[in-house]
Amino acid sequence: MLTVYSEDCRLHHGRAELNEGQLVPCFENPSRTDIVLDRLKAVDLGEIVAPRDFGVVPLKRVHDAGFVDFLAECWDLWTAQGRDWDAIPFTFGKRGMRDDRIPKDIDGRIAYYAMDAGTPLTAGTWKAATASANCALTAAEQVAGGLKSAFAACRPPGHHASIDYYGGYCFLNNAAIAAQALRDNGAQRVSLLDVDYHHGNGTQSIFYDRADVQFLSLHADPEVEYPYFLGHADETGSGAGEGFNHNFPLPWGTDWERWSAALEDACRRIQGYRPDVLVVSLGLDTFEQDPISKFTLSSDRYPLVGARLAALKVPTVFVLEGGYAVDDLGVNAVNVLTGFEDA
Repeated sequence: MLTVYSEDCRLHHGRAELNEGQLVPCFENPSRTDIVLDRLKAVDLGEIVAPRDFGVVPLKRVHDAGFVDFLAECWDLWTAQGRDWDAIPFTFGKRGMRDDRIPKDIDGRIAYYAMDAGTPLTAGTWKAATASANCALTAAEQVAGGLKSAFAACRPPGHHASIDYYGGYCFLNNAAIAAQALRDNGAQRVSLLDVDYHHGNGTQSIFYDRADVQFLSLHADPEVEYPYFLGHADETGSGAGEGFNHNFPLPWGTDWERWSAALEDACRRIQGYRPDVLVVSLGLDTFEQDPISKFTLSSDRYPLVGARLAALKVPTVFVLEGGYAVDDLGVNAVNVLTGFEDA
């Protein structure tokens, strides 16, 4: 399987995030893709190539242009005020406040565009985020060109980034950008399956009123888990998208039997949709030892995930999302990919 990766993905490196009321070292850090690459090389899964630069046009096909421009210039505006530490919001817009005016001050703009205080913007964020998106776009381009599958080793991840906000360690929605590029390059129907522990709220929001991209997400119940405000089973799409959004919220402690039953349900819906291509938001924080998650999947189950997806017999783009048990992330990610390849 072809892997696409850029060294620029290492450039985003936050010093700290707000977690459980404390500033702690960022769970999402450059070592995540390092260990995935090490494992890819150890098993000799296939060629690892650098992405090509697609520019900002594909980004603005799914994200608000003003939001993309903000991400590009945020660090310069932040440091122009004499700051050299990570940029995080100290306030958020809330119900009853105006949302039709974007503040001019950098702190106000961060508050407008940020979803949480756990996703610091740094000197290297823009370069890393665009490199990550280019990895997904290159993998999609290769699959559109005839490859059975490709893996985008994206970092930072993307599925929490919505049309005009960032959060959950995500700045640009790599999987959504890839799905839209596939549509723009001739795919009539794209299924986007998110298997991360956390709901892909950004991806859902981007495609919620569309029938040409089917979204399915297996995740922890938002009644008790981040991102809290999206991911319920009754969110089924709107307008033309009604019936094309499928959420499978699962309780804390979900084991393989329950999780795989949800996967089987999702796969049946994908088969019924008959997509031309499948994009998988490959989160590995369903792992039993993940430090910020509460599912109990073991490493030996991930090849079964890959095999089930291969049985769909659809060209597939894998896009790396979460997974914070760093020592095991490489094994778990590559287990999915080898399970797919060996099926």
